[in-house]
Amino acid sequence: MKTIDNYDFNGRNVLVRVDFNVPLNDQFEITDTTRIDAAIPTIQKIISGGGAAILMSHLGRPKEGPEEKFSLKHLIPYLSDQLKTNVIFAGDCIGESTKSKASRLKSGEVLLLENLRFYKEETKGDISFAKELASLGNVYMNDAFGTAHRAHASTAIIAQFFPKEKLFGYIMENEIKSIDKVLHESEGAFTAILGGAKVSGKIEIINNLLNKVDNLIVGGGMMFTFIHAKGGNVGNSLVEDDLLELALNILEGAKEMGVNIYIPTDAIIADKFDNDANKKVADVNEIPDDWMGLDIGPETIKTFTEVIKKSSTILWNGPMGVFEFENFAEGTRAIALGVAKATENGAFSLIGGGDSVAAINKYNLKDKVSYVSTGGGAMLEYIEGKELPGVKAIKE
Repeated sequence: MKTIDNYDFNGRNVLVRVDFNVPLNDQFEITDTTRIDAAIPTIQKIISGGGAAILMSHLGRPKEGPEEKFSLKHLIPYLSDQLKTNVIFAGDCIGESTKSKASRLKSGEVLLLENLRFYKEETKGDISFAKELASLGNVYMNDAFGTAHRAHASTAIIAQFFPKEKLFGYIMENEIKSIDKVLHESEGAFTAILGGAKVSGKIEIINNLLNKVDNLIVGGGMMFTFIHAKGGNVGNSLVEDDLLELALNILEGAKEMGVNIYIPTDAIIADKFDNDANKKVADVNEIPDDWMGLDIGPETIKTFTEVIKKSSTILWNGPMGVFEFENFAEGTRAIALGVAKATENGAFSLIGGGDSVAAINKYNLKDKVSYVSTGGGAMLEYIEGKELPGVKAIKE
């Protein structure tokens, strides 16, 4: 398979699907540049190799065609600054004017196309729309892992027009490599840490991980479904009553497979869902009726960090509590620090999913873990064992 490192870009117009879906404020200024920053090495590799880069992306969820707040032109100043070159902008992603700009590109130049989702054909995976996009370049590169689980025109359908000239960018390459390393090449004790609000969003992940992990740590709101299933009184805590039997089946399945499942033993509980609520530590099985668990407790933190410390491979998805409330963030912070410490001692750690990534960034630990995934949904589907359309299209 052709890779970004062995491909000769000289004289080629490389059509790159990037993920520039970044947040903008009311002045159309970028408030988090992470996704653009991640794509810079890929773009630089193309232009330093004598190619021209044609970048296409979506931004937000425009309803009916073009909207000012979703225009990619707002990214031009930052992108030009990062690439140390004047990025050219096409006010459309298809059409004669765009095709003309693409055909006139010189070696080392960069062209950014307007938002793909100004056309409904993009999300519908329309083949003629994909063909129009394909006509702009002679090489296709997918570097948008965050949308790799979608069979959209620019992420999967377009690849068929480049049967021999298609490849992954650095983000896609590193994402797949890192997840495969965790799932298929883990050495020593493998610990998965799952948090977040609901069990329902994690069922397939748990099922796919049970035959791979040694330890499964459960935190966040989803822990109360397990605790309640085992007969604990969890007060007003979040519980998915329709999944109680499933929770017991997961616990039973783990036991049969010799997987250690760690469920919290204590929690920080509150009398209402509010940062300024009254709070106290309680046994997870004895939460008063009008109280709710909003974080894991000190005893649990100690147990979890001990397990993490002894792990060689760590996968973390989902916070331990309502960490956006400062008074209920300690569990998530402690786990983040524990993962960073284990990494420092030689473990391989993969962090994925919006909230876990936000926590790692909040505590400035991005450089202290092995890999932070840029695509929450795509990463989770890949871990569930699903084939991602954006990955399949390149590999075929």
